[in-house]
Amino acid sequence: MEVEGNSNTGRTGASIGDALESGKTFLVQSNPEEQLPDLGEEAKMWQKEKYDFVPGEDKDQEDVNPTTAGDLAHTEDDNISLKGPLHSDLGPYFWDGQRRIDYVLTYSVVKAPRARRVPSNSFIRSLRESLNRSFRHTRAVAPPEKDPEIDMQEQRLDHHEDDMHFQREEFEQKLADMGLELEREEGTKVPGVGFLKIHAPWSVLCREAEFMKLKMPTKKKYSVNPGSNIVEKINVFINKMTAHFYTRVEDNRMHSEKHLSYPFSREKQHLFDLSDRDSFFNSKIRSLIVFEILKRTKCTKAKYNIGMNNLIANGVYTSAYPLHDGETEGVDVEPNDRKLLYEEWASYSLFYKYQPIGLIRKYFGEKVGLYFAWLGVYTQMLIPASIVGVIVFLYGCATVDSNIPSMEICDERNNISMCPLCDRPCGYWSLVTACGTARASHLFDNSATVFFSIFMALWATMFMEHWKRRQMRLNYIWGLTGFEEEEDHPRAEYEFHVLQKKLKNENSSKVKHHKLTCRDRMPAYMTILITMVFMILLTVAIVLGVVLYRISITTALQLSSASAFRSNIRATVKTTAAIINLIAIIIMDEIYGVVAHWLTVKEVPKTDKSFEERLIFKTFVLKFANAFTPIVYLAFFRGRLVGRPGNYLYVVGSYRMEECAHAGCLMELCIQLCITMLGKQLIQNNLFEIGIPKLKKLIRRLKSKQNSKQEEEFQKTLACHQKDYFLNPYVGLNPEYMEMIIQYGMVTLFVASFPLAPLFALLNNIIEIRLDAKKFVTESRRPVAARAKDIGIWYNLLRGLSKVAVIVNAFVIAFTSDFIPRLVYQYMYSPDGTLHGFVNHSLSYFNVSDFQNNTDPPQPVGYRVEICRYKDYRDPPWSDTPYELSREFWNILAGRLAFVIIFQNVVMLMTDFLDWLIPDIPKDISLQIHKEKNLVVELFMKEEQGKRLQRKRQSTESLVQSRHAQASDC
Repeated sequence: MEVEGNSNTGRTGASIGDALESGKTFLVQSNPEEQLPDLGEEAKMWQKEKYDFVPGEDKDQEDVNPTTAGDLAHTEDDNISLKGPLHSDLGPYFWDGQRRIDYVLTYSVVKAPRARRVPSNSFIRSLRESLNRSFRHTRAVAPPEKDPEIDMQEQRLDHHEDDMHFQREEFEQKLADMGLELEREEGTKVPGVGFLKIHAPWSVLCREAEFMKLKMPTKKKYSVNPGSNIVEKINVFINKMTAHFYTRVEDNRMHSEKHLSYPFSREKQHLFDLSDRDSFFNSKIRSLIVFEILKRTKCTKAKYNIGMNNLIANGVYTSAYPLHDGETEGVDVEPNDRKLLYEEWASYSLFYKYQPIGLIRKYFGEKVGLYFAWLGVYTQMLIPASIVGVIVFLYGCATVDSNIPSMEICDERNNISMCPLCDRPCGYWSLVTACGTARASHLFDNSATVFFSIFMALWATMFMEHWKRRQMRLNYIWGLTGFEEEEDHPRAEYEFHVLQKKLKNENSSKVKHHKLTCRDRMPAYMTILITMVFMILLTVAIVLGVVLYRISITTALQLSSASAFRSNIRATVKTTAAIINLIAIIIMDEIYGVVAHWLTVKEVPKTDKSFEERLIFKTFVLKFANAFTPIVYLAFFRGRLVGRPGNYLYVVGSYRMEECAHAGCLMELCIQLCITMLGKQLIQNNLFEIGIPKLKKLIRRLKSKQNSKQEEEFQKTLACHQKDYFLNPYVGLNPEYMEMIIQYGMVTLFVASFPLAPLFALLNNIIEIRLDAKKFVTESRRPVAARAKDIGIWYNLLRGLSKVAVIVNAFVIAFTSDFIPRLVYQYMYSPDGTLHGFVNHSLSYFNVSDFQNNTDPPQPVGYRVEICRYKDYRDPPWSDTPYELSREFWNILAGRLAFVIIFQNVVMLMTDFLDWLIPDIPKDISLQIHKEKNLVVELFMKEEQGKRLQRKRQSTESLVQSRHAQASDC
């Protein structure tokens, strides 16, 4: 409780008035053991308060006095104030240096605050009001007159500030009633910001740990059986081979002994090792317990229950966060988990070492630990995929000179005149000019592509199975085998809408249970449906805009007189269009994230878990469509909606739909994938994650008008809770997961056209792990240690992408590449069983006299073209059915459809067989879980047996004593 004034115990009301006039602050603590004389109730209440002088806020004073904080609740140990401080005043502790800060709430402090009322003590409030009245009567000079409008605005602002102040008082009083110890700090080096520091004493920790069913290690240890002798020898061999890849935090290995874990119980405290109470509940568990209390504590204003989220949204509090353990750099820094993570994890030089997943979980919680464990498994599994992808690419490089179709295209003796790529300005062109594109296409479109697609489908299954086994192993190591997520508390927004519905229907006696039904959410569902469809159509419109850009730029470059432009038209248009697509994807990604959040808020989910899952699904749909719509167009639509010479398909007036190169659209698909993947990883992921925090730091430095040395000196004088205030707020794991899910789609969905995608993903993830580590350890506030036993909805999305990838790759091989046409020609139409003559077989004939009016191209100088060729399977103009689809077309289409069906079913069968063959739970882990259950039963049986023996001994002793008493009486 804070009082405006300056007084010591036993001073008179006049001295209190002098202190009130001087504007000082007091630390108010109750001392129940102090003996008070019989002076009446109000005087006894007054003397019962112990006031310690605390300096008020001084503008010239830079150092923070350790007693500038008001102690709003009291420790269980009254002698704690008699002890000296155990820790530095800059560490994560209260001003006494003993009680640890488990959580911090911040709020805005008005520069010139009005005199605040203290509703918890009516005597002090009435005394202060009387003193203020006496001060007003004794002043000689009347206050100056104010502008009425300004005065009205100030009154409204003051009323708003008082309203928020009383809400904070009510909320903090309820926190104190829950047993938390609070300490308020104002007038520090952070101007305009007040800090409410929260400490959970031992009794509160024990109570909440029992309520939350937290599994804690008991005193009993048991040996971990590594399995059979062969398995043990294999594990020993693997540990020796990989010893160099482990950090100093060797928590990834299976230890020979393990503590038996059991849900904490205050009645069974003797089972746990409580010799060191300070370390029994580590900082992660302490912050989690305080967060759970904050989440369920609500203050009442009128008829509305306002929780923590509403208080932050309404500006009553500006932020809430747990503290980091300490500093990461410095000679005099005390050893802590944060410093260890900084040295052994958040360093780019350790890119080849395993992550200390156990320490990450210990410091950040299971949810963050599972994300980095999943990211580590995904990155490790990319290594074999990258190796195979590089081999496939090198195979294409090695066989490019022996590839018969590309050799026929590059042969200048085959003087084949091709039909123009656009109307009027574009002329006839020679097939030999497509030599470079044909050779480049062979690097990604060869016989090894089919093998690589099958391999990647099996790789995806192996990755999912490996992760399930790794997840179960972590659940066992972390004591989460019996953990079941409890039903989450309803969100404050949901309760607010339910209350509105209740007030609306309070006259209706039929409604007994109030909740939001599907009918109540129908307007929100319609808004979501219309908005999602509109956003997807907007993505399609952007892709069509890029298509029009390609068509118009191609025509403009063809009209150019510069030979350099005409010779590099395709390369210029492909590259610039892919870059424009990338810029549009990056911009729309940010917009879609905001839209998805707005739609989820409109839906009003009941719990935080439901809110998160619905937000993830909407964001995934929008961002997935944004990233893959251009790729889907290139893979399955470009070159198929063109028409034929003399009967082309036109859009937006006279613009002809674009065609694929002679070697197919696979090369353009590869370029689009490469630029999109590298651009998103380098620009959107890494550059934004590194550049934006650096830019914010620079702007903050410019605003403070301090150079780097002054800012460094200023940072050294700040306490831990003040330093953490300047860190970036924790935004959750959803952006990190979403980034990796989109990358996983790039790696698996169209890998048939880009075998180097796993290699690029591997190189990105090696940097991404250390970048995220540095961000979590040094640049972001510490997240609340949320508990989880799996990665949630992300696993379902990964599994769905893996299934879809099989179908997509089957269609890419069948319809986008020339694999099936080459196969059909070689076994049905080739005279010698080779690919000689395939290029001529794949080209149809067109009589230039059949061009429509004003669409015929200019004739080349020196010779006249009567027949031009185009890539399609149509009957020649001299046949009975000119320009109709030929028999070869239908044979190739049947081969393509047959390949899709066979490929899909064979690969699905193989993946399902692998899924069945590999058990989800490792055998040694299942044995250890069963052993642990038996040990728990054995432990409690021994305890019950000990209790029975103790009761029997006590009854025997009481019986002996009673007999001795009877004998003495006799």
